[in-house]
Amino acid sequence: MAIVAFWPAPVDKPVSGQLTAVLHVLHGHGVPGWFNYTFVEAAANVVLFVPVGLVSRLAFPEKRWWQIGAFGLLVSGCIELGQLLFLHDRFASPSDIVTNTSGAVIGGFLAALAVQTQKRPVAFRQGASKKQ
Repeated sequence: MAIVAFWPAPVDKPVSGQLTAVLHVLHGHGVPGWFNYTFVEAAANVVLFVPVGLVSRLAFPEKRWWQIGAFGLLVSGCIELGQLLFLHDRFASPSDIVTNTSGAVIGGFLAALAVQTQKRPVAFRQGASKKQ
């Protein structure tokens, strides 16, 4: 993640033309217009931070979802501040902070769900799967 966050040039620059072309083709085949470059970039930011929340929750299981989110906010804020101060070809963005924090929260929820599933009695899990 640090390599992506502090790469001197925008990491999507080499593929931005191809991604735009693919999106144009997809829109021509009925994919809605809201599925655009901005959406893909925001989704990538969410996905980038899901592991942050997942690992944080597994490492500190006593932390609540909002504490995992606050940690994601802190990490994302530091990244964006570093880009603003030191990487003149990168763009610090408040929307990146929001999407990154969202990814951390989602990762924390996924980890909590996985842990909760593992804590269920084996007979309950097997019985639930037989009913389906």
